[in-house]
Amino acid sequence: MPTTVSLPDDWPAHPDRSLSLNRMGSFDWDLITGLMHMDEAALDVFDTTPDEYDGRPESLNPRVPATEGARLDALVSSALKSGEDSYGAYFRIRCHDGRLRWTHTQGRVMRGQDGRAYRIIGIVRDATDELSHSAERLGLDEERRRQTSVVESTTAALAHARTVQDVIDVIGDAHGLERLGSMGMVMGLVEAGRIHLVAEGPEDSFVPGTRYTRIDEQYPMSEVVRSLEPRFLDSAQEFARDYPGLWAKISYMRISAAAYLPLIAQARPIGAIGLLYQDKDGFTQEERNLLVALGSSIAQSLQRAMLLEQEHDLAEGLQQAMLPRRIPSVAGGEIAVRYRSARMGQDIGGDWYDVIPLPGGRVGAVIGDVQGHDTHAAAVMGQLRIVLRAYAAEGHSPGTVMARASVFLHELDTDRFATCTYVEADLSTGVLQVVRAGHIDPLLRTRDGDCHRLPVSGGMPLGLSAEFGRLEYPVTTVELDPGETVLLCTDGLVEQPGADLDDGIQLLTGHIRRGPADLQLLADLLCEIVDERGGDDDMALLLLRRHVVAAQEGGGRLQQHVAPGDPEALVAARHMIGAAVRSWGARERADEIELVADELIVNALMHTDGPAIVTLRVLAGPQRRLRVEVEDRSSALPRRREAGESGVSGRGLMLVDRLADVWGVEPRGGGKCVWCEFVMG
Repeated sequence: MPTTVSLPDDWPAHPDRSLSLNRMGSFDWDLITGLMHMDEAALDVFDTTPDEYDGRPESLNPRVPATEGARLDALVSSALKSGEDSYGAYFRIRCHDGRLRWTHTQGRVMRGQDGRAYRIIGIVRDATDELSHSAERLGLDEERRRQTSVVESTTAALAHARTVQDVIDVIGDAHGLERLGSMGMVMGLVEAGRIHLVAEGPEDSFVPGTRYTRIDEQYPMSEVVRSLEPRFLDSAQEFARDYPGLWAKISYMRISAAAYLPLIAQARPIGAIGLLYQDKDGFTQEERNLLVALGSSIAQSLQRAMLLEQEHDLAEGLQQAMLPRRIPSVAGGEIAVRYRSARMGQDIGGDWYDVIPLPGGRVGAVIGDVQGHDTHAAAVMGQLRIVLRAYAAEGHSPGTVMARASVFLHELDTDRFATCTYVEADLSTGVLQVVRAGHIDPLLRTRDGDCHRLPVSGGMPLGLSAEFGRLEYPVTTVELDPGETVLLCTDGLVEQPGADLDDGIQLLTGHIRRGPADLQLLADLLCEIVDERGGDDDMALLLLRRHVVAAQEGGGRLQQHVAPGDPEALVAARHMIGAAVRSWGARERADEIELVADELIVNALMHTDGPAIVTLRVLAGPQRRLRVEVEDRSSALPRRREAGESGVSGRGLMLVDRLADVWGVEPRGGGKCVWCEFVMG
């Protein structure tokens, strides 16, 4: 021990002999020099010989675990800084043989006139006997708290499980098994008098012939399902004795104990779970009670998940039954449709798509979304789909179709409204007439792969427009070039958690730009994106593409119904005729053809009681000719008249005669057809 330092005259203090008789020792710690004297009794408490101690506290570090040492240092530092005169603490030391032994220390802080501490005199004593019972009790309480925490944490995790697989993942993943102290888990569900094994573990532990087992077979899961009582196997010997057939197949797993629990919900067994253990010697009564409680929690979560899955399957089946089973082929183009239901629960959505064949090779494309996620929303959706098809097939213009659908929804006396986009397309000419009722805008993908939003004038959602008397639905006419694609979708494809609608549309356009050229593959890709995102809303999409070949062939057939008293239909027919003429290569005579067709349509509407049906087609032959036909329900033949003094009427057939290369009239059943032809050059 160093002798060159200055120590107090009375250092070290002499302990009373009674200390050693009570397994106590003393220490005298000079804070100025850092030296601490410990008598033999104190060293004995630390299981340290005088030869191992050099008078410095650091030499006791091997005897004091790091966590205990840090706690003691913090305690002494706090006493010195706070001005306290004493401190005391229980701590553990590690003996030479590795055992931990409880020890108690108490120190008296000595301070100078300036209040600064310069010395600590105290005792240390063996507290093993004193704390052995308390430590044992503390350990039991700690183990009880740990086990209770396992049940609570597992139950909390199960609260978020919405599928049977979610329940399996909570129990069977590494974290779940670690919480339970188990090395593996098996789970089976009762199905039609058999137990269907839905999870087995550990990895690569499947036992042949156990995927489906009868409830009356000699298996532990079968037994607990029959008896509704748990079965605890405390040893490998007990397992092998009671279930020799199963044990012969799993003995290589070195299972030392197992707990099989019935999963009971509403007083009936719905399955069983088995927890497998290695290096475990039986189960205490408290462990058994906690595992039974855990089994009850698992059963409730499993029943809830099974009901949710059944409801979801029912909802999805109902929704799919309401969507069209077959998509008609479209002349001059291609269509792809997809629907994805919400992830879980009875979340039947009101989303739908439809494709409606129309006269003259045209097609009506519909995408819509009824407010709400329940069976009522689905019922409203089904009715709307039917009336939209009916109004479109009657030959009404797109704006009229939407207005009448809105009135229908309003008269249903429901609290639901719907957003919708309706496109009437002639892909031979590329003319699209688009009407939007509170829905998101379509997207347009060009032939070179670029994608952008297609602004479309819109009206109010269906139902609301009728309620507020605002039934105006403007028609936006778009000419779709060969190879271009229009995407119609519901907001389930666009909405992103935590992002606004514009951000979602921008992200979607990026996916479409990078997507495959094949229309069906592109539709699949967009669905995969929704699946990966795991959205809580259902989604419907419709892709409509105009073929490149249709434009190269240069010609087709276009037919449009124009109802009487429907000015929107007349405007729509004019747009269709102009686009068809330009698309079919008669651009030089476009004005003449549009004027003649308009005159014939107006005459049919003015002088007959029914609609006019206008048909345009290209005739093959030495000279390519474009033929315009206008049918009506009157058998009275038209006659040329001189224009009146006002010059307002009487010029129709005169214009036809002057502008068309040839024209004529043909009887058609209960009516007639006025036709004219133009050489296209």
